[in-house]
Amino acid sequence: MRSDLAPGVAVVGLVTGSAGLGKTTFAVRAAHAARPGLPDGVFFLDPFGMSQRPLPVDDALALLLGALGVAAQQVPADTHGRASLYRSLLRERRVLVLLDNAASEEQVRPLLPAGGTARVLVTSRRLLSGLEGVRRLVLGPLQLPEATELLTGILGERSATDGEPALTRLAQLCGGLPLALRIIGNRLVSRPDWGADELARRLADEERRLEQFRAGDLKIANAFGMSYEQLAPAARRIFRRLAVVPGRDVDAALAAVAGGTSAEDAWDALDDLVDLGLLQDTTEGRYRFHDLVRLFARDRLQREETVAERAALAERTTSWLLRTATATGAWFGPADGRPEAPDAGLAGLAPLASAEEADEWLRAGVDNWLGALRLAAEGGRHTEVLDCAESMGWYSDRWVHGPHWNEVFTLGATAAAALGDHGRHAAQLNHVAWVHGVQTLDAEAVLRCTAEAMDLAARSGATAQIAWAHCRAVPGYRLLGRFDEAAASASRAARMFKGLGDTRAYCSSLVNLGLCRRDQGRHEEALESLREVVALAGAAGSGMTPGTAAFVRRHALAPLGGSLALLGRRAEAVEALTEATAPGERLDPSHWQADALEQLAALLAEEGRDAESRLAYARAALMFETLGDADAHRRCAARATAAP
Repeated sequence: MRSDLAPGVAVVGLVTGSAGLGKTTFAVRAAHAARPGLPDGVFFLDPFGMSQRPLPVDDALALLLGALGVAAQQVPADTHGRASLYRSLLRERRVLVLLDNAASEEQVRPLLPAGGTARVLVTSRRLLSGLEGVRRLVLGPLQLPEATELLTGILGERSATDGEPALTRLAQLCGGLPLALRIIGNRLVSRPDWGADELARRLADEERRLEQFRAGDLKIANAFGMSYEQLAPAARRIFRRLAVVPGRDVDAALAAVAGGTSAEDAWDALDDLVDLGLLQDTTEGRYRFHDLVRLFARDRLQREETVAERAALAERTTSWLLRTATATGAWFGPADGRPEAPDAGLAGLAPLASAEEADEWLRAGVDNWLGALRLAAEGGRHTEVLDCAESMGWYSDRWVHGPHWNEVFTLGATAAAALGDHGRHAAQLNHVAWVHGVQTLDAEAVLRCTAEAMDLAARSGATAQIAWAHCRAVPGYRLLGRFDEAAASASRAARMFKGLGDTRAYCSSLVNLGLCRRDQGRHEEALESLREVVALAGAAGSGMTPGTAAFVRRHALAPLGGSLALLGRRAEAVEALTEATAPGERLDPSHWQADALEQLAALLAEEGRDAESRLAYARAALMFETLGDADAHRRCAARATAAP
């Protein structure tokens, strides 16, 4: 709080943040720093904002007037008179009034100056968004280096014996909350025989972690509990029930399902939780727990709801997540038509309106629906697990390097095996083979999965899965340099899919075949296969949805451009690669896109189009960085910044 501002300009600062973030410490230090420029004093008042009985405004004004030198018998009897006298005194003085722990705008407004040289600094767990003309500072958790430094400072000399790795781990488990760091530091200081590594092991147990954050009369659960008690019953219910959500964040729809309420009521409750710092909101409309607050919510759930209620809540939330994920994944299947969200009326929720919204939901909520999938698998709910895994089959093409696909499809395969369904088991193994072909690049795993899938499919008469096993085996053969076998497998898959009338799968096989022909140096034949895909993607009667057709076209244009380049047909290659890599429909970064961008950049440089080349190299560098390919990233980044 600066004390050197122009005379006549009253300044009000507002520091907000959740429990345990050190708002009081911050404000007191700010007051001490400003003290030399405040000759008329610094006054501290606690309005008891987190108490069930906050300090009445009349009493607060009486206390402040007394501190400013007004005798008790001269204090006006009414609120208006007290506020007027208080503001007139502030106008004439260079003072700082620190209101620590304010309850509401109504409590604070009469205590603010109306002008003059006075300063007021307010702290509150609430956002107090109704206050106007104030300078706001929202405190958040400390970053890990800062948290480790604070803990080290609390421990003093003994920090050298505890060791940096153990202290860093403790700071991490404290989640950057200064109060948690104080508690842990005090526990270690007061028990010289304890080791930091041993305490870190205790804190690693989530079931006991919250209870470990206590030292004397300091207990972090009490700090959270004061905020919890400020909530209305409906908001308390949603807060504690959000503890069953598998992921770290939620949207209003999931909050409504967990809370058993309408979307409108869920929004209101979420706003209250953010206002009190019990949840953090994001620009994407999602809400996140701090790790320790989540543990507190789980503790309240266990204390306030019965075992039967908790079991019903977990079942309802898990089932809704799985059914919604299954329906959302269907947006990306080969069939036309908009899938309906299950139980849309359960919480007054509107179904997803587009593939873009579906994609956003699946990405943003992956921790939740994947967590629900795990819980369902552990509970032996094989049909639900398999239905969900199957719905992700086509969608996974758009999020190629999602780290969860191996787990999703492995759980699907396990569920299908438990159900004794050989055909669906084969389908899931084919998806696992795809993961190994595009992510782990494990050729042996690819061929092992496809061989098992082919055997299961043959036993069940699942012709389509035999075709898919041939298609998914292609990357395995290519990784091993067995190009003739790869081409034969791709040709076999293409023939089978064409006979089955599955245009999208036929196109996938033709793209594979084009890549194999290119590997063999048979570039004209590669062009023939790839051009057939482009033609089918543009045909009105292909049976593919517009989004699917666009995806298939781009997927074929990249190798098409590469083959044209190898034939020396540079202009045609640039045209194909430009379209293949054009920004537009959201696709997960993949190696085929990054490779196509790098190839396009090289061709543009050969054409003398240096600015366009550098831009393409920059895009390729960013994509390779996302994919974790450090060498390719450095190579493209260097060329993107090279002088023309």
